[in-house]
Amino acid sequence: MVMSQKAIATEGIQLDLSVQDHFWESDQLTDRGSSPVEPETWDNWFRRWLELLSEELPPAMAYELSLRLSDDREIQALNSRYRYQDKPTDVLAFAALEVNCPQPDVALLQSNYGESLLPLYLGDIVISVETARSGAKNQGHSLEIELANLAAHGLLHLLGWDHPDSESLGKMLARQETLLQAVDLIS
Repeated sequence: MVMSQKAIATEGIQLDLSVQDHFWESDQLTDRGSSPVEPETWDNWFRRWLELLSEELPPAMAYELSLRLSDDREIQALNSRYRYQDKPTDVLAFAALEVNCPQPDVALLQSNYGESLLPLYLGDIVISVETARSGAKNQGHSLEIELANLAAHGLLHLLGWDHPDSESLGKMLARQETLLQAVDLIS
């Protein structure tokens, strides 16, 4: 498994992004081809999206999140364990900023000058590449676009977006479309 971690400066925002490629880098399977999205591209997309979403970000000097590219078997296990749905899904987002999640003492995370010593952890996004392939085929677009769409969807969940009804889903999908336009994947 290849793991890429890179710090990205975005107009005063620092991002530590960890990309874990469990799908394409698995030693067990060699017939999967190669990833349509390079780690540098993920970095660029998340950097641009955080610039656009900066007003929705909790205040911090730095942010951290992880992205895991997985398969249906792994995401089904996660979906069963955390959402009690024993089936594969396309994307899961594990937000670190949930209301009931214990937050560290801010004083312990600041220097003597009030600056943050650690990045604010936004959470984890897990994408099933197998389900994304099916989604791309059904939607009539590339796997790259589907992966970006799912990553954008996961990021919005990390920032508190949800879609319990059709109205909120419509707003979230419109925001995802804006994010994909910002990285020139759709027009």
